[in-house]
Amino acid sequence: MMKHFILMSVHPSSSFTAQSFNEIMIQLIILLTVSVVVASYAYHKKIPYSLPLVIIGLVLGMLNLPIIDESRDFITNSETFQIFVISIFLPALLGEATLKLPFHHLKENKAPILALAIGGTLITYVVIGFASHYLLEVSVIVAFTFAALMSPTDPISVLQIFKPLGVHKRMNAIMEGESLFNDGVGVVLFKISSIYLLVYMEMGVAGFGQGLLLFLKFAVGGLVIGLIIGYIGSISIKKIDNYPLEIAISIIVFFGSFLIGETVHVSGVIAVVVAGLLFGNYGGKIGMSPVTKLNIYNFYDVIAFIANSIIFLMVGLEISRIDVQGKWGMIIISIIIVLIGRSVAVYASLAWLKEIPSSWKHILNYGGLKGSLSIALALSLPRTFEGREEIIVLTFSVVIFSLLFQGLTIKSLINKLGIIEKQNHIWEYEEVIANLNRSKTSISTWSDMKEESLLTEKDYQDLVNLENEKLKKYNQALDQLYSLYPQIKEEQLRDAKRESLYNQYHELGKLVSKEVISQSILERKQKEILEEVENLS
Repeated sequence: MMKHFILMSVHPSSSFTAQSFNEIMIQLIILLTVSVVVASYAYHKKIPYSLPLVIIGLVLGMLNLPIIDESRDFITNSETFQIFVISIFLPALLGEATLKLPFHHLKENKAPILALAIGGTLITYVVIGFASHYLLEVSVIVAFTFAALMSPTDPISVLQIFKPLGVHKRMNAIMEGESLFNDGVGVVLFKISSIYLLVYMEMGVAGFGQGLLLFLKFAVGGLVIGLIIGYIGSISIKKIDNYPLEIAISIIVFFGSFLIGETVHVSGVIAVVVAGLLFGNYGGKIGMSPVTKLNIYNFYDVIAFIANSIIFLMVGLEISRIDVQGKWGMIIISIIIVLIGRSVAVYASLAWLKEIPSSWKHILNYGGLKGSLSIALALSLPRTFEGREEIIVLTFSVVIFSLLFQGLTIKSLINKLGIIEKQNHIWEYEEVIANLNRSKTSISTWSDMKEESLLTEKDYQDLVNLENEKLKKYNQALDQLYSLYPQIKEEQLRDAKRESLYNQYHELGKLVSKEVISQSILERKQKEILEEVENLS
């Protein structure tokens, strides 16, 4: 799931040398090292890694550490760095987000997704644009450029919170689908606002028509290119069963659609989103084996993790150097404007959809966080752009507020609204499993103590007999749950089979190292195992 960056044009005088490349790689390794340490901590604490990365970035930025200061200065001032990161990460991130999104999820939820991604994004843009112009007293260009930056949403943190809580899968699909498509709409609005808006304003009514035509050109052009590249990529893997080669083709599809779109002056973001959806769904159906799907998903999971980790850390580092002195009034008003704009957009665009509960609308509204796409677009503004500093200050401030305040409090709102999908029988099952685990752990501990003569045989038997009574009761409760809810048992058996297959996979590798079986047999058997794992999913 990705939000992410926009391709910046390279200045004709820019030169990309071996020294530039080495500097970029050093800064990337520094950022990646910090990101991995923080993300590992977040993983163990079972919290979204984006939030602590932003916080650590803020802290490191304020500590004035020489090596971190050097990275921060390089990130901020090096056009080469921004071009390098942006041009590499954006197509891969968008591709990763579309590759694993089943088309039927979009089809089943097309009404709310389109309502939010198109209607909601345009409403957000208009409300924030006019409010910013009149309340912040900035120029129309600055106001609507800022509005375009605040139109896309970034659900990365929210979806990471949703998954362990058991929020309804349909809400996940709506939020992810909206985010995916409002990327493209938001980027188009950004281009129009920052480059063409002044010209169209001078044209009056005719300018509105020209702006609308340009919007359609960007959107439809990107759609057509995405369809063509996605279809070509899909049929090219139809008769290929080699996952490294298919991963290489996917890279061509994602980068090719994006770069071609940007080159012919249409939306590269929309192009890669459409190409990715077609390649992942149609191409996945006609040309990807289970082994290929597992490997291609893993490949892009790594790319997405690296990109998102670095960008969220960069957000924290960047915000720490922005001068907000004397601008707190603007910042607070801008945050309120963005919150109001999002609220108006969500409730207005979904008002006609009666099947969407009010509680869902509240979460979709509150979960419309701003993220790395907004940051990257703001930084891509040329330094000669009038009002660039104001836009960057406001954008970074809203993103930080969005990630840290809304991101940290949405869990409480979800619990308060009671929209958790987990049913009572799931909680009962987890309770029984926890009790079973406790009893078995107790018996195992007492057995070890008896062997070490720390517990007499009689005391051991007395304790075990009591615990066995509990075990009997827990097993009866488990059997009753299996009888009432067979899907629990099916899931349990599926997990057991999957775990067994993973162990088989690794044990076969040991046989090769002992020269019991050949490499060719290993590869064939491991491929069979991966296909069985895929069939269990």
